[in-house]
Amino acid sequence: MAHPFVHVELYTSDLAKAKSFYGKLFGWKLSDMPIPAEGGSGTYTMIDVGEGTGGGMLQNPRPGGSHWLAYVGVEDISRSLRSAKELGAKVVMDRTEVGDFGVMAILTDPTGAQFALWEPKRKQGQKQQQTSKK
Repeated sequence: MAHPFVHVELYTSDLAKAKSFYGKLFGWKLSDMPIPAEGGSGTYTMIDVGEGTGGGMLQNPRPGGSHWLAYVGVEDISRSLRSAKELGAKVVMDRTEVGDFGVMAILTDPTGAQFALWEPKRKQGQKQQQTSKK
């Protein structure tokens, strides 16, 4: 698949209740860490599902309850943002560095559905390998 879903995230109005519910329901391993995004504060709960796509949970910074957000993996987030805007998407959160992990952006598609883009940071050796493959 060219651009798979790589991460799912729960923005919740009650982080403690969500952790208890999903942890008990599915047996997910949950571990807390500080939010690594620029300007982020609070707790981010990593979701380890074992096999398959994992994710995270965090307190929703905007009023409006709880919702899941799916992240699509991309190789070049700037190019993907440009293309998405040309196709009618609106940017909710522009490219944001997430610690040493990668870069994300949140968009709304032309139908009103939100989704996120994710470009992982590559180690120096990975960049050289990709360049030499071209």
